[in-house]
Amino acid sequence: MAEQEGHLLQKRRTVKPRIIYAYEDPNPGHEGLLKVGETTRTVEKRVGEQHGPKQPRKIKPLRVVLQEPAIGPDGESFTDHSVHAMLKRMGVPHDNGEWFKCTKEDVLAAIIAVRNHEMNVERRTRDFGMRPEQARIVQRTAEYFRRMAQEEPETKPRFLWNAKMRFGKTFAAYELAKEMGFKRILILTFKPAVVSAWEEDCLTHVDFTGWQFIRRDTSNCLPEPDEQYDRADKTKPIVCFGSFQDFLGYDQKTGGIKPRNEWVHLEHWDLVIFDEYHYGAWRTKAKNLFKEEDEEVEIAVTEALEEVKANGESELSERDLPIEADRYLYLSGTPFRSLESGEFIEDQVESWTYSDEQRAKEAWQGPKVNPYVALPQMVMLTYKVPEAIRKVAQEGEFDQFDLNVFFSVDTKTGRFVYEENVQQWLDFLRGRYRPSQKEALREGKRPPMPFGDVRLLSVLQHTLWFLPSVAACEAMEKLLKTPANSWWHDYKVVPCAGKHAGMGAKALEPVRHAMGVNPTESKTITLTCGKLTTGVTVRPWGGILMLRNLKSPETYFQAAFRVQSPWTVTDEMANEVIVKDICYVLDFAPNRALRQVSEYSNKLTINEEIPGSVESRVGEFIRFLPILYSDGGAMRRIDAREVLDLADTGISANLLARRWQSALLVNVSNEAIKRLLADKKALAAMDKIEAFRKLNKDGNILEMIVSRDEAIKDAKREGSATSEKEKKLLSEEEEKVKSKRKKFQELLIKLATRIPVFMYLTDDREHSLVEVIRQVETELFERVTGLTLEDFEHLLKLSLFNRDLMDTAVLQFKRYEDSSLSYSGINKHEGERIGLWDKTVEDIYSEES
Repeated sequence: MAEQEGHLLQKRRTVKPRIIYAYEDPNPGHEGLLKVGETTRTVEKRVGEQHGPKQPRKIKPLRVVLQEPAIGPDGESFTDHSVHAMLKRMGVPHDNGEWFKCTKEDVLAAIIAVRNHEMNVERRTRDFGMRPEQARIVQRTAEYFRRMAQEEPETKPRFLWNAKMRFGKTFAAYELAKEMGFKRILILTFKPAVVSAWEEDCLTHVDFTGWQFIRRDTSNCLPEPDEQYDRADKTKPIVCFGSFQDFLGYDQKTGGIKPRNEWVHLEHWDLVIFDEYHYGAWRTKAKNLFKEEDEEVEIAVTEALEEVKANGESELSERDLPIEADRYLYLSGTPFRSLESGEFIEDQVESWTYSDEQRAKEAWQGPKVNPYVALPQMVMLTYKVPEAIRKVAQEGEFDQFDLNVFFSVDTKTGRFVYEENVQQWLDFLRGRYRPSQKEALREGKRPPMPFGDVRLLSVLQHTLWFLPSVAACEAMEKLLKTPANSWWHDYKVVPCAGKHAGMGAKALEPVRHAMGVNPTESKTITLTCGKLTTGVTVRPWGGILMLRNLKSPETYFQAAFRVQSPWTVTDEMANEVIVKDICYVLDFAPNRALRQVSEYSNKLTINEEIPGSVESRVGEFIRFLPILYSDGGAMRRIDAREVLDLADTGISANLLARRWQSALLVNVSNEAIKRLLADKKALAAMDKIEAFRKLNKDGNILEMIVSRDEAIKDAKREGSATSEKEKKLLSEEEEKVKSKRKKFQELLIKLATRIPVFMYLTDDREHSLVEVIRQVETELFERVTGLTLEDFEHLLKLSLFNRDLMDTAVLQFKRYEDSSLSYSGINKHEGERIGLWDKTVEDIYSEES
């Protein structure tokens, strides 16, 4: 590897965490008492120093009864103050400073409770403030809510936070509620496991003193939420947390609201917060699948939605919710489908991306400690698996590596179908695959392998392996534990897949148990096909191995960001030390991985009035998330152009054509149509299109689509259609509305397909949609599309077209032309803007002759 890339491979820092200890004094006056303290040295040496003025003259030596590392299985360290607070919460009598009337079992129970983040309701210990980006997003959201209350009092405003993991969405959302003076806050999520973060911020931070938190407790230690609500002080803020599946689900017997949840529907909420909104699980198919709250099903749904053409319906409409609320806040780290559909316009979105975070970390100059310094940098390592290993699972014209096929399992034996090849891949991970070693010797260089390079080995002490199925996780566990794989036996393998692995926090317990009380001294491999890939924090994870095909960049990066959790502990000198400066995403299907990077980085720019090219967006993203690539030889860092070259491998002319005919390029949701109806200039532009005038000849088709669709939703929600005949009529009416919407959608798609025609005819080489619509050949554009450039740009601002997807299609069109022209020998001046249409037909013929 080149020296300039060497810093991207770093050893993990070795630190010794502090120790919580307890000792007894057998001398008179301390009967039944234990002293609980902490030290960063040996306990014996520290206890030997306990001869302060409060201690009686020693007759018998002090005896240490307990010593435990002050670090949790998630890598988070704690202090003796937390243990003291927990002992008090447990009702243990307190005497004279750090002395407690208890047994060593009581102290151990308190330590375990702190490690597992049990709540300390009686004593609030958090007092940190908002980071600059949190304060900004809270202020702008509050301004929007207040402005809408004045300008459109009848509208229930909705706002989206597009904020990556570790932004602190829970804390910032509470600060927004506090800023606005809200007293009734309802939190709905598809991930009930995130309850601990919402509960902890609400009940332990000083900013929210007096706030009350209501949730369902599966352990039955707390009363039912309705009973908690009845007992709550109605003069103080009340936060209610629940899952969509529970609060918005229906009773299977009666078909109505679950009786135990009626109080949620009767309350008028100041703010409803939709957490983990990116799942978009409000389409009919997804609703049914999500009943079991299973992570593997969630991944399947998310991936399946990528293949479904947009039907113009919103992910979630407040009209569908049987809940009374004044405003709505949506939280997601990857809300791309919602943004692509035009569900939120620019004024309704605030973002905080990985690039924003790393840019702030790099630029911090404040007098205080850099608040971003503990957030590790991510690095992507992509490996082209040797031909001899991957040949059993290659597909398509370009022989792309199919991970799902490679890790497929024989249902009869429970073993990998290509177990020999998978075993060779495991050897490849360690740099022990012989053909690769020979190739490296010939070249004189070898790439750093994940479990073969000493720099990577220390960081990848704890890893997450993202496999295609439950069966693949079980087969991998068996293979790793075979006698032939003795090297891997140093790692505790944790299969976290299937119903037997538990849900949410329960699925996390085996992982924490395997890491032990001190994760700096253990090694683990967690196998998953969906569980723990969102909504959880496991600080010791240093890398994730992407071992399945993923179509959705949402799913890919939601999982990838699991390993970016900060990890700090206290060293022997009582200093807070960053254990994890860097973390890794490892992928063995480079083309697919880089396609995800291209799509993800292209979707991050939401609030830019004039966005840059796709290549510049990718370049900005990989400046903070470097990508190292190895095709068998040395590993090197690749730039944005190379990322796009590799990502576009396998993109054919037919596929390009299909992308310009995709329904995802246009937006015909009710929200988009309402914006169009309210804009006279936009309607005038649409009237220039003959096909639209024909579609609209029998009245205003757009008003009909919206009004009838909302009437149907109201009827469904209210249950006014009771007889079979009424239900049939309602269904028929719904199909008519869908048919009309479909026709309008097809009209816009036809308009979109004119763009590549215009690109072909112009004398310029466009890199983005902005370049296309800002060409000087206005007359040509109008002849091809039926609209002026100004008309089209105006429709674009209303989000009737998906700018980001069009940008990608424009760039791929351009790159495909470049390669075609280079192949034909016409594009002789590399780097210059010369193409087939820069020459006249006569020029071309004269050159050929």
